[in-house]
Amino acid sequence: MSEWTPETWLIASARNRTEGEPLNVPPVFASNFYLPHERLYSRTDGTATTDALEELLGGLESAKALVFGSGMAAAATVFHGLNVDSEIAVPEDPYHGVAGIVEEGEAQGRWRVRRLDQADTNAWIDAVASCDLVWLETPENPLMTVADLPAICGAPRGGNTLVAVDSTFATPLNQKPLDLGADVVMHSATKFIGGHSDLLSGCVLTRNEELLEEYAARRLRNGATIGAMEAFLTLRGARTLSLRLERAQANAMELAQRLESNPGVNRVLYPGLTSHPTHEVAKTFMSGFGAMLSFETTGDGDRATDVCNRVELINHATSLGGVETTMERRSVIPGQERIPPTLIRLSVGCENVDDLWADFSQALA
Repeated sequence: MSEWTPETWLIASARNRTEGEPLNVPPVFASNFYLPHERLYSRTDGTATTDALEELLGGLESAKALVFGSGMAAAATVFHGLNVDSEIAVPEDPYHGVAGIVEEGEAQGRWRVRRLDQADTNAWIDAVASCDLVWLETPENPLMTVADLPAICGAPRGGNTLVAVDSTFATPLNQKPLDLGADVVMHSATKFIGGHSDLLSGCVLTRNEELLEEYAARRLRNGATIGAMEAFLTLRGARTLSLRLERAQANAMELAQRLESNPGVNRVLYPGLTSHPTHEVAKTFMSGFGAMLSFETTGDGDRATDVCNRVELINHATSLGGVETTMERRSVIPGQERIPPTLIRLSVGCENVDDLWADFSQALA
């Protein structure tokens, strides 16, 4: 990235600066190109739209970016590069799509798996010394546990250890794992980067040219290239990431504090609260605490479902990272049964916080 701040880079980078050309790089709806030309086929060589998106995202992490058709396509590209009989370390409760990849590979004998408590820094440091892949998701979904990235990513490595961080919840504005020693960062750009709940997109970022070439080849073979319209919408959404995140995480902090004092709530999990178990770790390297939080209602699971059904402004929906606030009871999702039955995950949007609180108040009453 140039000397610009990230906030300026999001808006000013990856623009057409040729006389007579449109200011914004438009979606290029093309599968092939007239020859001779450096581009042969869009699945192989991308388009001007994907080039612009990769330039913007790479600049945020001072790395090279590869964009994919979804966050899962990006994550799968990292896992499927492992050799047979590898050992991997993952959180105890990873994203359910990643959990599916891990369980399938384990059942097929492709790799051995350590499932670690994200807050157990010593266990992760041990994994870095001996595992082939260390996969962190931080802040963690849905308990919002923040891994001690400086300690883990900076720990002494085994000979072939690859440290990868799913940084979706934090976004590139709140933490930079590559600066702390990680090899790979993954984002589901479907979420905060795209920001409008209208696309699927993902990316991996690395400063290792050999890894970049390997992932690009795997993206080509697996047909995981992003579509033209999705690339354009991700690029357009990313322009306002800083503005959206500033508002959303301010709302998240305010709501977390109000929820903590509500008699209908037993516990609030947000890294920005001093009550969160990993707050002290988070504040050492995160520049913001994000717009995701969880809380546990009083009563039982039916009570939590009732709260989800009673909201009027807040959207009872899955996924996250849009301008609108969404909430869902996580333990009813297949594979998430170990989550406390009264836990509700909240993706805080950009609405007026008092309107959001009024909706919560009537739903919790």
